Amino acid sequence: MNGYLNESNFMMVEEGFTTRDLLENLLVELCQEVRGDQQAFFVADLGDIVKKHLRFLKALPRVKPYFPVKCNGSEGVIRLLAELGAGFACTNKAEIAQVRSIGVPADKIFYSSPCKQVAHIKYAASHGVRLMTFDNEVELSKVARSHPHARMLLGVAADSSPSAHPSMTFGTTLKSCRHLLETAKEQAVEVVGISFHLGSRSLEPQAFAQSVAAAQLAFEMGTELGYQMHLLDIGGGFPGTEDTRARFEEMAAVINSALDLYFPDGCGVEIVATPGRYYVTSAFTFAASITAREEVPADQPGSDEEESGSKKSLVYHLSDGIYGAFSCLLFDSPCPRPQLHKRPCPEPPSHGSSLRGPPGHTEDRIADSLELPELHVGDWLIFEDMGAYTITTPSPLEGCPQPQITYAMSRVAWKAIQLCQGKLPPTEDDRESVCTPLSCGWEMAETLCVPPVFAPASII
Repeated sequence: MNGYLNESNFMMVEEGFTTRDLLENLLVELCQEVRGDQQAFFVADLGDIVKKHLRFLKALPRVKPYFPVKCNGSEGVIRLLAELGAGFACTNKAEIAQVRSIGVPADKIFYSSPCKQVAHIKYAASHGVRLMTFDNEVELSKVARSHPHARMLLGVAADSSPSAHPSMTFGTTLKSCRHLLETAKEQAVEVVGISFHLGSRSLEPQAFAQSVAAAQLAFEMGTELGYQMHLLDIGGGFPGTEDTRARFEEMAAVINSALDLYFPDGCGVEIVATPGRYYVTSAFTFAASITAREEVPADQPGSDEEESGSKKSLVYHLSDGIYGAFSCLLFDSPCPRPQLHKRPCPEPPSHGSSLRGPPGHTEDRIADSLELPELHVGDWLIFEDMGAYTITTPSPLEGCPQPQITYAMSRVAWKAIQLCQGKLPPTEDDRESVCTPLSCGWEMAETLCVPPVFAPASII
């Protein structure tokens, strides 16, 4: 093993024992406690991430994944992906420090933020992190002064779908590429490739093909100016769950076709990507307790029940909100539908319900217009698919601890990691076992039967 992850970092569970089973066991323990300050918590299925990694390698064999730490900065995720050989895309000094602290080499770190503080650029330089991105003259000048040995990727605006959120757009236009490349030449900054990022709101596969085509034109400009262009970053935007318009394999097929057309194998160009939601969304389940409730009169303006004729509308305050785990809502993520920990039988009548964060913050709105049975203080709600943009790099403000995370992995998943790294001699029995359930709670078959080993070469 590479030494980033060991059995002390997670709970080893037997096959067939799901993360929901583990969560239920934890809730039983919490419900037996008499304390009223029951904190929200996560259960993370690391085996699910192993599955996603192997699936990525099979679908996109030419692409090396660099996980964006801002998507999920939890230690278990970082250690697991480092163990699997992935690189890391960091947006600030804290993320670089976190990844470096567990021993990840600098040549597997990409300082991917399009807007960097000078102090953070100097920190990256002092720790050997050389790969960065820029999309304007101001950013270029900062790097030229603070990190003369940087290797830069020019960020080009992606051709995203009309539904893309405008605030997620970054990168220069194709028309401005030559000017920026010439400016970089004047300032003696080395440009080694092109970067684009579609974003998680742009799930149209054809948008990737359009962006790869644009990147090839930018590559030609750089080559004409004398740059040794050898790296293409196709960014992220891969779905983290299956209930999306475009499935991952469909997107991968379009990407592979575009790469074969514009950057054929053997052309000397290395391809990287920054899949975030793809890796972690489905691996995390979140549990939060109800700490307070309010009953809103049905005739009150804005009441969910105003037009339905129901007797009352209820507002529930949870033990966490948008300033914590539900910060994912600020990234345009929909709130996962809550599931009841204890479902009454027979089914009671439902009421128009809203979810809020801890009392005292009127703007902490998690979800509205839900139909839920009447709940009470102390009840727990469970939210699946909560792995993306819910956990940041550890730097909680005083008095605002992050929810505890319980990591779990099956023995088969742990063995699969070792087999992928060539640490164990493969046998027919091993191959058969790896092609069966791998994580705590799902079934997997042929996508795990791939010839590993992934160990990204230095991209510098």
